This record gives sequence, structure tokens and C-alpha cells, in this order.
Amino acid sequence: MDAWIILSVAAAAFQTLRFMLQKQLSLGALSAGGATFARFAYSAPFVVAGMTGYMIWQGGGVPGLSALFWIYALTGAVTQVVATWCVIALFSARNFAVGITFKKTEVVLTALVGLVILGDRISLLALAAIVLGLIGVLILSDNAGLPGLSLQRIVNRAAVLGLASGGLFAVSAVGYRGATLEIASTDLLVRAGVALAVVTSSQAVGLALWLHWRETGQLAAVWRARRVAVWVGLTSMGGSLCWFTAFTLQAAALVFAVGQIEVIFSLVASVLVFRERVTMREIVGIALLSVSILALVWLG
Repeated sequence: MDAWIILSVAAAAFQTLRFMLQKQLSLGALSAGGATFARFAYSAPFVVAGMTGYMIWQGGGVPGLSALFWIYALTGAVTQVVATWCVIALFSARNFAVGITFKKTEVVLTALVGLVILGDRISLLALAAIVLGLIGVLILSDNAGLPGLSLQRIVNRAAVLGLASGGLFAVSAVGYRGATLEIASTDLLVRAGVALAVVTSSQAVGLALWLHWRETGQLAAVWRARRVAVWVGLTSMGGSLCWFTAFTLQAAALVFAVGQIEVIFSLVASVLVFRERVTMREIVGIALLSVSILALVWLG
């Protein structure tokens, strides 16, 4: 099995854990902005320290960073922050399932953005597998509580937040792939780690300044919530490192497509932890998504 596939699955597992922790924080101790900041504030120090130690151990210095690297990295950093903020805001929305449905359009949107910006090309068979996976996710995320295709079902705050997060995550993923490809190093871990260190540090500083200006009390709240927030940071670091390394190896759309296994991880956690029942609709959605991921693994 190709390394990018293993990394994508690992990233999805880390992301499932992180969103569970961020949901806990956003429903109690922190605002959406504070919970978003916690992710970057508690991961940046670990990333920077880890990459510094790795490069010292390897005996190499910081690789050359082009102007295009900074454009890609900072664009990805800003769009990811706003996208994460949108997802956390979804946790308080009534139509959470609808919002998540729209968020999952990120895979198709990433394919389009990657084609336009980086020239990433995807075969027709891989595109078909992506669409099949999207159908599976739509079935899993469908809000069965609203009958028919009413406007209520698709025109609401959650849908807007979900679609916005999907588009922004697509831009950030392509930006990160572009940034890793611009780093002058043949070491995949250096390329992924340096890009991640730059991104998370800029995100932590930028969000700290924003919260100091608009939500001063949240900075202290993030510190008070450190016993949970530090795990948000660690799971974020693990997931991001896996994503970034996978982006150096494969088109972002395919990485995200395999990463949709996160939906299945979340459902399994729901059943095992919360003892919730699985419906026939969810079984069909899981089956379609599983076939999609297996097809992408085979094509990869």
C-alpha cells in the first residue's frame, strides 16, 4: 500500500479525535474562536521544537524557501483558520448534519482548485471514485428529520457554514501542497515539517492578535482549558504532519478522498462510545464510501 494512503488514513484518525476534543471545548469553556486558537497555540510549539530537533539530528539547516512558498503557505494558513472556525460554529447549529454534508464537498472542490492552481490532474476513474464517495457521505450526513428537498433543508446558517468551510479547506489543502512542493529539500519529512511549522506558527500568532483585539477573555480561557486543549494541539500536530507529508506525495484531492474514512471513524465512535444505533441508510452510506476508498487505494 502506498505511503500517501496510510498517511491519509492516519490523518483522518487524528482529525476525528481532534474534532471530538474541540467540540467539547466549544460547548463549554471556549468560544468558536478560542477553540480554533487552542488547536494552533498548543501544536505550534511541538511542531517547531520537533522540526528543530530533527534538522539538528540530520545535520542540515533550514532549506531555501521561495516567495511562492510564502504565498502558498500563508494563503493556506488563513483559509484553514476561517474554515476551522466555520466547522466549530457548526457545533452550535441546529442543522449540524446539513452543514457537515456541505463541508464534505471539499473533496470535489479540492480537485477543481488543484487543477486550476497546480495543474494536478486526476484520472476519470479516480474522479468517479471521488463522486461515489461524496454520494456515500451525503447519504451518511443527510438530515432525515426534514422531509423532501425543502428550502429549509438546504438554505440555512449551517449549510452556509458548511459550504464555506468546504471551499476554504479546498483552498488551504491546495495551498499546503503547493508550499511543500516549493521547499528545496528531498527529505519528505523536512518539506512537510517546515511547511507545517511556518503555517502553525503564523496561525497561532495571527489568532492571538485577533482574540486580543476582539475576544480578550478567550486568551486566558484557552490557558485555563490547557488540560484538554494540549491534547487538541497534539492530535492536530499528528494529523497535520500526516496531511502535509501526504500532500508531498499525491494530489490533495485524492488525499482528501481517502481521508473521508474519517466519517466512518466518527460513526464507529458514535456506536461504540455513545451506544447509538446504525440505520440502514447509514449502512448504505458506509458501503458506498468504503467502495470509493478501496477504489482509490487500488488506483493509487
